[in-house]
Order: sequence, then structure tokens, then C-alpha cells
Amino acid sequence: MKALTIEQGSQARFVDIPEPVCGKGEVLINVERVGLCGSDLNTWRGLNPLVNYPCIPGHEIGGTVLATGDMAGAIKPGDRVVVLPCTECGVCSSCLSGRPNACKNNQTLGVQRQGGMAQQLTMPAHKVIVCNALSVDELALVEPLAVGLHAARRAQINVGEWVAVIGCGVIGLGAIAAASAMGARVIAIDIDDRKRNIALECGAQRFLNSQQCDVAAELVLLNDGRGPEVVIEAVGNQQTIEQATGLVAFSGRVVYVGYAKQPVSYQSAQFLMKELDIRGSRNATVADFRAVLALMESGRYPVSNLVSAHYPLEQADHAFSDWASDPGAYTKILIDL
Repeated sequence: MKALTIEQGSQARFVDIPEPVCGKGEVLINVERVGLCGSDLNTWRGLNPLVNYPCIPGHEIGGTVLATGDMAGAIKPGDRVVVLPCTECGVCSSCLSGRPNACKNNQTLGVQRQGGMAQQLTMPAHKVIVCNALSVDELALVEPLAVGLHAARRAQINVGEWVAVIGCGVIGLGAIAAASAMGARVIAIDIDDRKRNIALECGAQRFLNSQQCDVAAELVLLNDGRGPEVVIEAVGNQQTIEQATGLVAFSGRVVYVGYAKQPVSYQSAQFLMKELDIRGSRNATVADFRAVLALMESGRYPVSNLVSAHYPLEQADHAFSDWASDPGAYTKILIDL
């Protein structure tokens, strides 16, 4: 069967690999859609420190079950499924405390292990969720939206609070939609006006272009001059990571879901004097996936407008180069297999 492999930075090619065999407790999936993630783009650029090349990318997967092994439960051929791409060891402190999404020994599809940009994939049955009510396009969006929802849950948002979300990629949009569904008043922040409409559709009350206004001055006007109780950083660079602690209200909460690729440093006085709660957010839980599926089925997430482009598998390399040349032009690219 055909698969896309990234050999090293900016070099990808098609390869023939053996078709997987469905074992006990597993399901064999016909992979139909794979969403491109920022981690995939960084792998293509040669900037992902967690990847060993050559690597088959892809962890945002929607597909249809082809076959099931013994003890695969109620899953049956023909079911449409979304894939949970992360593993858990079951013995680290995160797993033992009920937070397997932050497993110390996690292996994510397309990062620490070969990913889903191949025509077929086998997964343990407990790592897929059946949802025949949604299309494979929609199912390929669930994982990044669940990561955003998990970040919003990490913020422990209360009804009526102001929440600022920095970065309007799909993870940031997932955080916006989740925070809005939790009853927050959400401000979306990005550097590209092309993200304005989709951010508002996802539930933001206002959009700020940080290249065109003084974001700090705008946010301080909120909440009787106190600023937002919560800031969710979904970009992952030096400027926005540092900016988040300055924007949030005193005694507020900052959640970092953006993954910085370089070491980041900033003054600790900001969060000490403000007595901030600073929290990391990693991956998503099964409960997060199911919550996103429920919201999508109920029409609470405007997912139809999240997909900017489709590329066939044989043009996936062009998808990476197009995205790299104009990041703001794309919200989500789907690869059709």
C-alpha cells in the first residue's frame, strides 16, 4: 500500500509499505482523511525534535473500519471512526493520577512512531471511537478540537468570565468554541485578519489583530479594568508566551497549549506579583474527544468552515510547501487518501 514518508527536512516521497495485519483486540482502518497539524509541518521543515526520520506523519485521522480482530468489542466493518493517536504506559505518575494524556512515555502517531498518512492503519480497539453521524472530514477535525477543549478545561472556566485566546489555528479555535460553550466571554487574538470570521463563528465575541492594535490596552478595558481572568496561549513562541502573563488579570489563570520549539525565558516577577496559576495542557483525553463529538453532532462547532483545502495523498508534499509559504491562508488542510 502507499504511504507518504518524510525523509528529512522538506523532503517527502511516496513509498510502498506492507499492508498491516489486524491482530487480537485491534481494528483495521481504511484511512480516508488526515488533517495536517503544526507538528507535521515542523517535521516536514526538519524542526521537530521528537521525530526520528524517515517518518510517516499524521495523527488527525478519520476513516472507516475494514476489519476487526478477536475481542475488538462492538466495533464492526463499515463504522466511521476517529483515532486517538497517543499511547499511555499505565505506570508513570500522570497515568496513575488519571491523566494519561500527559503520559511520560507517550508515543504519538506521526511523531514518536509512524503515523496515519498511509492507506490503512491498525489500532487497538480502545483507541478508536465510532461516530457514524459525522463525515470523515469532520472526524479528522476532532483531535485538534479536543486538544483545544482540553486546554479550556484546564483553565477551569466559570460562567461569565473573560477568556483571551492567543492564536486562531484549529487548536485555538477549539479552545474558543469550548470556552464559549462553557459560558465565557471570549476574545480571539491573532496576527492575521483572515482568521477573524472563523474565530467569531466559533464563539468569540471580539477579534483583535495584534499587529494592528495594542492588545494589552484593549484587554485592560474588560472586566471593569481588570482584564481577562483566563488567557490561553495556543501559538508557542517567545513573544506570545511572555505576553500571556502580562495580559491576564491579577490572580488569573494562564494555560499554555502552544508548543515552543526553542527554549523560552521571561521574567518571573510578572506571575509572582500577580500570583498567577500557570498550567500546561497536553493532548486530550477520551472524555475530551467524546465531548467534541457531542458538540459537533449538536451543531455547536462550525466545522464546515474549518477546512481550507483538500489535497490528494500524491500531492501532500505540495500541501506542506503551500502551507509553509502562507500559513495564514489555511485553517486546516485535509489530505484525501
